[in-house]
Amino acid sequence: MGMSLNFAVILTAVLAGASPDRTTVDIFDGPAELTPRNKIDELVFARLNQLGIPPANLCSDATFVRRVHLDVIGTLPTAKEASQFLTDADPDKRRKLIDRLLERKEFADYRAMKWADVLRVKAEFPINLWPNAAQAYYRWISDSVRENKPYDRFVRELLTSSGSNFRVSPVNFYRAMQGKDAQAITDVVALTFMGERSDKWPKERLDGMTVFFSYVGFKPSKEWKEEIVFFDLEKALKQSSGDAPHAVFPDGSSTELSPVQDPRQVFADWLIRPENPWFARNIVNRVWYWVLGRGIVHEPDDFRQDNPASHPELLTFLEKELVAAKFDLKHIYRLILNSTTYQLSSVPKSKDPQAAAHFAYYPVRRLEAEVLVDALCQITGTTEKYTSPIPEPFTFIPENQRSIALADGSITSSFLEMFGRPSRDTGLETERNNKPTPAQRLHLLNSSHVQRKLQRGPKILRVIQSNRSQEEIAKQLYLTIVSRFPTETELKVVAEYSQSGAVEGREGLQDLAWALINSAEFLHRH
Repeated sequence: MGMSLNFAVILTAVLAGASPDRTTVDIFDGPAELTPRNKIDELVFARLNQLGIPPANLCSDATFVRRVHLDVIGTLPTAKEASQFLTDADPDKRRKLIDRLLERKEFADYRAMKWADVLRVKAEFPINLWPNAAQAYYRWISDSVRENKPYDRFVRELLTSSGSNFRVSPVNFYRAMQGKDAQAITDVVALTFMGERSDKWPKERLDGMTVFFSYVGFKPSKEWKEEIVFFDLEKALKQSSGDAPHAVFPDGSSTELSPVQDPRQVFADWLIRPENPWFARNIVNRVWYWVLGRGIVHEPDDFRQDNPASHPELLTFLEKELVAAKFDLKHIYRLILNSTTYQLSSVPKSKDPQAAAHFAYYPVRRLEAEVLVDALCQITGTTEKYTSPIPEPFTFIPENQRSIALADGSITSSFLEMFGRPSRDTGLETERNNKPTPAQRLHLLNSSHVQRKLQRGPKILRVIQSNRSQEEIAKQLYLTIVSRFPTETELKVVAEYSQSGAVEGREGLQDLAWALINSAEFLHRH
């Protein structure tokens, strides 16, 4: 851009919240008075009180409107949406916004993206679902979220389905693994639905659960790349006539398997029982992690005795709530999002190292790769182009396709890879890497990719080249990029820069957009 290096440093520092009078830091804070809204708050605040850790203030409306959009639908609010929320005097506006966001199409898209990471939706090596199966699998996941399918039914269909991986979408659960033997399947089932890593189990426990998946068969059809997943009755009958292995559930209870009943159904019946000690707690912990960036048990797919929950009572409460709601996951999202705990500021009041693990403040974290590039496209009115490099068959992606709705993990870009999109090989949450790197910073500062969006994007050009005053345009840029109105200090900095003679005409406003996009405030959720 036309900005000098020295002024770039000054302007980005101010816009990133580093001004000495803290006016830009305080944009994240709202009222200091905290009122518990539900049982979540009672449990979290009681624990913080025991530890002597003060919770942060409530976050500001500007922080909340951006945060909740990003956390629920993976999408920035538009300038109009942000402005309407900020000027709305309704004291119940946060709850109403949460309800609206939970019903938006993007909620299903964003949640399907999270599930596609966990369920390894990927066409090419090492998963090898192939494009048509990957697309079918993703559509089933997305449709399940959109219709708010009860979680127990969602899991049962994944565990017990049989048929063509092109026509019976949930059977791709068994195809989307790096191994087809019973132990490989057991490892994935334990990780995905129990949050446990079975490689750390005693051998007898692992062997007992493996029996339930010993009769999963795979066979090709005459259609290219199609595969049939089925209950291998012939193998089951053959083994039943000899010394069949003993099936043992992970809790140590055993069961007699009928040779004519698919043992996957027996395991699914055990797993999704309301009293099962693993099933509900695993998913509510994962939802908490998806919303707040840290699990009650952390990492969320590493439940074990020596990795205890930071709030056992909170985990138990959410587990019981899910069961009482008949496994309606939106009920859990609504509880968490409406809590004061979720709506705390990201500015901590304590340096105690236990504050983060006990949710004394909202954890700051960088936007995911897909969310970030979608935000850049939304701000500028541009698109990204995605294609499949391997025509098996060639996958066409419309140019208006949002990155959070990409079905196939094999279809990627240099931007997504640079910013840590997971490869979807293992189903582990840690496959996604949100840690900032120098290469990411340089890309946002200097790449032709980002510069073209800012200089040629029709949406941002309409804002910058409008007939409104410089101050009004600056306000529109702030609403568009960081979902808030600028402070007086920021408006003063922008005005001084434009009057300095370093730039001409609207160039200073384009520099402002560049500075905002490179600010910590834009690149992170607060």
